Formats: sequence, C-alpha cells, structure tokens
Amino acid sequence: MSVRIVVTGMGWVTPLGHDLDTVWGKLMRGASGMAPITRFDARTFPTTFAAEVKDFDVSSFVKDMSAHTGAALNSRFALGAASQAWRQAGLHERPARDARRVGIYLGAGEGVIDTLNYVATNLKGWNAETGQIDGKLWAEAGLRLMDAVREIEQEPNMPLAHIAREFGVRGPAYNCLTACAASTQAIGEAFSILRRGDADVMIAGGAHTMIHMLGITGFNRLTALSTSSGDPSRASRPFDLTRDGFVMGEGSGMLILETLEHAQARGAEPIAEVVGYGSSADAYRITDIQPEGRGAAAAMEQALRMAGIDPHARRSDGRAPIDYISAHGTGTKENDSIETLAVKRVFGDLAKSIPMSSVKSMLGHLIAAAGAVEFITCVLAIRHGMLPPTINYGTPDPELDLDYVPNSARPAKVDVCLSNSFGFGGQNDTVVVTRFRP
Repeated sequence: MSVRIVVTGMGWVTPLGHDLDTVWGKLMRGASGMAPITRFDARTFPTTFAAEVKDFDVSSFVKDMSAHTGAALNSRFALGAASQAWRQAGLHERPARDARRVGIYLGAGEGVIDTLNYVATNLKGWNAETGQIDGKLWAEAGLRLMDAVREIEQEPNMPLAHIAREFGVRGPAYNCLTACAASTQAIGEAFSILRRGDADVMIAGGAHTMIHMLGITGFNRLTALSTSSGDPSRASRPFDLTRDGFVMGEGSGMLILETLEHAQARGAEPIAEVVGYGSSADAYRITDIQPEGRGAAAAMEQALRMAGIDPHARRSDGRAPIDYISAHGTGTKENDSIETLAVKRVFGDLAKSIPMSSVKSMLGHLIAAAGAVEFITCVLAIRHGMLPPTINYGTPDPELDLDYVPNSARPAKVDVCLSNSFGFGGQNDTVVVTRFRP
C-alpha cells in the first residue's frame, strides 16, 4: 500500500492580504489586487500597474528579525507564508520526530536588489530611448548599494536558507526555478520525496517578486503583460475574448506536507490529501506553448493516472471525475486557448462539466509562487464548498467554451481538485488534491 501524503498547514502572502481567511474572503467577493505600480516610476512604461503586496511586515512572523537582516522581498514573503503554515500544522507545539527528516522544496525566484532603479531615478544614468546604462554611474551605484549580504540575497535559494534557519529544518533542501511552474513542481517533488521515505515532513511552495524595472520591461518586451488603459482592476481577463496579457503579481504560498503516519503520530489534523503529480516538457519553442496542448495534457494525464482517476469516467454519483480545475489561466491569448484545448484533450466529452477558473484575475500572476497559491485555493475550495471565480469575464470567446466560473463565486460539492501550472520554456506541472478521508 502506498504512503499517504497529507496537507497539515498552509500560509500565503498575496496582493489581497497576508492570512488565509482575509484572502479567501476577498477571492469569494471577486476583489482585485491590481493598482498603479508604486515601487518605481512606471508612468512611461507600456504597463503602469501590477498586483503588489501591501502593508506587509515580516517581523511579526519571525522569532528574531536579526536572523534575517538584509532579507530580500522574496525571502520576506516566504518567511511570512511558511510561518503561517508551520503554526497551522502545529509544528511549534507538536514538533516533528527528527529535524533531520524535515525538508524543504521551494520554487522560488531570484531576489532582485534594484540597483537599476536607483541608477534610473537618482543618478539619471539610464537612457530610456536606447535602454543603455552609463557604465560609470552603474559602478557608482553598485559601490553605494551592494555589499556581501545584498549580493547573496539575489540568489533564488535564499528563501530556503531563511526558512531553514527560522525553523531549524535540517532535512532534504531543494529549490527549483522552472518559471511559472516552479512552486507546483516544488509541491509535486516534495510529495514524491515523502512517498519514497526520504523525509517525514516537507515545507513546499514558492516565493517571487518581479515588480521592478527589469521584470516589467522584460515581460513587456515579450508582449506577455496587459497594457490595458483605464481601471487596473479590470486588466486581468482570463478566457475573455478581449484578454491582452497577464498582470504581474508577487507573494508567496507555503504548505506543510507530511506522511499520514507522521501526522497522526504527533496529533496533527490533516486538511487535505495529495494524490497525484505529473510533469512534462513541451520540447517546443522557448516562449510559446505547444499549440496542440500535448505537454499540458501529458502532465494532467500523468497526475490523474497516479491518483487512480479515469478522466473519461463519471463517478458513481454521476459527477465528473474532477470537481474543479485551478487553471493556469494567465489571460494571454495563447495560454488560455491552449489550456482549454488541453483540458478537452484529457477529459473529452466530460470537460464541459468541470468548472475551471483563474484566480490570477484577482491576484495577478505571482510567477514562481503562483502554483502554490493556487493549490491553496483548491484546498480551501474543498474545505468551504465554494469555487473562486474568474472575474472580468464579460465577452465570451467563441473558441473557449468551458465553464470558467465567470465573475461570481459558486457553491459546489468539492472533493477532488486539479491544479495546473505551465512555465516559459515548456515546463508543465499538475497536482491532484482531494478531501482527506480517514
């Protein structure tokens, strides 16, 4: 009999808030976290808005802030989310049997120290027309701003290091950076580590921010960001005919996964159960999704196969095999079309009976952290019997004909959820989570 892996703790730091209940309540109301960018002067950029994390103070989440001096934003977000998950799992009161068997698997992005912003706004050393930076002024800014801590904090494994120190975690430690699929991959790989017996407990999730001059410029050049004028809260429109790109978000989502045996031994309450994981590569163009959705479909099929779910068979009560799909749903023309195609490819005639929504319409795209945050929404959907909506859905696309839970949250019987993440480079990851049943 295979080892059962359960979720015992969750936490997030998002543009809609920094605790489970507040954020879930706003998602249920269809609130938007999008607003004009405040991190730098973006008035001359094609995109002037993002979904920033507001009013977040990491010192209220950690035991000793001096242990995290110089922590970049991604590490601060990670600490806040991990602390929430750790406490919900009761690990502060009922610790794991052996700290050497508590591990971490993150999908965390780089922590950018915004020297470029300093140059552009203070030294006037950046030529906006040519994109060139005066080398002398750049060096001057570097000497003023950079030190050993700031240099290290740019590395994507730093959130892992801060979490390990905060909680005394000494088991397996990994960080992946597979673009927008990273934290879903992290959850799946942590699940695999636990199943094969290499750990008892894993902290899994992701953290990222790309709301800085380089991040916004890069995604504008890729034509991936929405450039809608007017109300920023209406800029993210997944699956809508008028969609024109995603809105950059930031934050962190963290989970405590552990074997059921270990959770029961320490008296922890399982919240949900992870039952399947699939991963694939498109082997196609670096910035384009394989147009037939082969890679995305392969990841879903692998996850369902591991979970023992037949995508073409209704359950005994007549319901579709999955109750809800948390879509990658970025709001770009290509992603939403191909994800819809991939879901049809996997579920066939049953695809139209499976609700599928994108919380990126409200939270923005948290890049490496997106998958973990969206996984948490699946667990909360199971717990509360409610499906989060895709807001800003006003003009149906005739080629996209699935149930996207438009504009309003919906009551539903939710026992089985599938969460998708697809990253630049053709990385596809899917996780299946179910209601926990003793």
